[in-house]
Amino acid sequence: MLTKPVENNYAFIDSQNLNLAIRDQGWELDFKRFRQYLKDTLNVTKAFIFIGFVPTNQNLYTSLQQKGYILIFKPTLRLPDGKVKGNTDAELVLHAMLEYQNYDKAVIVTGDGDCYCLIKHLKKQGKLKRLIIPNQLKYSSLLREFAPDMLFMNGLKDKLRYK
Repeated sequence: MLTKPVENNYAFIDSQNLNLAIRDQGWELDFKRFRQYLKDTLNVTKAFIFIGFVPTNQNLYTSLQQKGYILIFKPTLRLPDGKVKGNTDAELVLHAMLEYQNYDKAVIVTGDGDCYCLIKHLKKQGKLKRLIIPNQLKYSSLLREFAPDMLFMNGLKDKLRYK
């Protein structure tokens, strides 16, 4: 009996976009459950999280690594108002292309349009598995053309929330 080979898919996750969009909906994401969900439903073998580096967040970084994520850091800036800025979109696009030959298809997790060119390229090349949008009510209109490839996290609250 022949079995279909399992896909080798990689996830590229915009951590800030994911975290803020989920919290905006009033719940907290259980990253361990989310990693298992990516593996079980989308055959994700490697999940990259793009995150701004803040030295005091070492426990968070260790926890994410223990849950099976590969962290890609971006240096952060502290703005005059005290907020920390570490936009990781360029790193996400770059790593998706650096890893291009190593995965069958990509799962992109973001709701902003900064990765539009990457998503469009992956779609054109047949390498886009799924575009996961954290909040169906708040995402870039640039992403609408990928509607058939979208999966919204709003309906996954019971499955993926931190309990």
